[in-house]
Order: sequence, then structure tokens, then C-alpha cells
Amino acid sequence: MDLELAYNLARWSSFFSAQVGASAALTGLLFVAISINLSKIVANPQLAWRSAKALATLAGVLLASTLCLVPGVSTAAAGWGLAILGAFTWLLISFWQMKASTHNPYATFSHKLLHWILAEASALPLLICGISLLLMRGGGLYWLVVAIVVSFVAALLDAWVLLIEIQR
Repeated sequence: MDLELAYNLARWSSFFSAQVGASAALTGLLFVAISINLSKIVANPQLAWRSAKALATLAGVLLASTLCLVPGVSTAAAGWGLAILGAFTWLLISFWQMKASTHNPYATFSHKLLHWILAEASALPLLICGISLLLMRGGGLYWLVVAIVVSFVAALLDAWVLLIEIQR
């Protein structure tokens, strides 16, 4: 791993531009999935919480990537921004995951465990990335790659449930 690259925001601009576009497109598709099945989602509190969690997961990627694209932003400023965003996103996603899985008769223990792991693994690396940028050690922006990949997987699984599985 190139240590200088891990903390150089400018060299990641193409990556962040791609993530802004991908997360914005996926967020739009998620809104469509929610709107198609809105009556079923609103009727089931667990699905409403799951929808909120999926939107927050993608919004975290969108905001983190956008923050890292600000021209001339310092590594410290990005670190603070990502740490704050990561903490906020982690709290929201964890809370909404808990609400989505509590008293959910359709979710088995293994489903609940998988979605809890995905929720934590999508938000905590964002927080770790911010702290790593502030300390200039520990992997830097590579933590954001982990957060983004896991966030996309988690949000796509949620979107599948909200669009397809809800019809069963």
C-alpha cells in the first residue's frame, strides 16, 4: 500500500467522482423502489426502518465522496468531516437496523446477523477513515473503499427486499 497515496485526496478524485455518480444513481433507484411499494412499506414498520437505513447508507457514500471532492480541502478538514459524518451515519444506521430487525417475524437470526454486520461494516469504516486521516496513519482513504463497497452491498440487499421480496 502506497502510504502517501492513502492520505492524498487529490489523487483519489476520479474514484470519488465515480462514487458520487454511483451512489446518486442507486439512491434514485431506491427511491423508485420505495415509491412502487410505498403502501406495503408504510404498513410494515420494519420495512419503513429498513428503507430509512438503506437511504442513509447510500447518503453516507454520497456525502463522503462529495466532501472528498471539494477542491483544496485539507486532509485534516476531510478527516474531521468524515469522522463526524461517520459517527452520525453509524448512529443512524445502527438505530434503524435495530428497529428494522426487532420483532420482525420474517427475519431469521442469520438474516438479522448478516444485516447487522453489513450495517456496522458500512458505517464504522467511514468513521475510522476520518480518524485515520486526522492521525495520518492507519490506512487513510483505503478505509473509505471498504465503507463504500460494503454500503453498496448492504443497500442493494435492502433494495432487493423492498422491491422484490416484499411481493411474496
